Amino acid sequence: MKTAKILITGMSGTGKSTALQILGSRGHRVVDTDYGHWSHWVTLPDGSPDWVWREEAMTDLLVGHTDGALFVAGCKSNQGGFYPLFDHVVLLSAPAEVLLARVGERTNNPYGKRPEERDAIMENLRVVEPLLRATATMEIDASAPIEHVVRQLEELATARGPLA
Repeated sequence: MKTAKILITGMSGTGKSTALQILGSRGHRVVDTDYGHWSHWVTLPDGSPDWVWREEAMTDLLVGHTDGALFVAGCKSNQGGFYPLFDHVVLLSAPAEVLLARVGERTNNPYGKRPEERDAIMENLRVVEPLLRATATMEIDASAPIEHVVRQLEELATARGPLA
């Protein structure tokens, strides 16, 4: 089986965790970096907190993966340093109204319910998403049905040779 390491990134509410759940149920190896030992809080030089990937854990994961597809989901300020270890960096994107509706309705994650969190989502959509778009190898419209999104991710994992 072809080995593929794919980062699924994007703003809150794009469906990263839902896509991982489906991919995992289909037998793929999946890692949600919002949970477990993959990320931790650091204090930036300006004193603000930042939730970043644990470099040793992520490097071990990506270097050590040698069989089948690995789908990693997350959106962290230090993820760009790991891009050379991924075969593809996929941006899931959707309009603001879709993101806000999803975070407002979801029951498996409390983030996005408070006004200041919703404001942060809008600010990240304005500032962070363009940076992700500029470095992604592929963008998927996450306002499409989740089965369509997952199918595109699986096709990317099994594609032969580089994608144009």
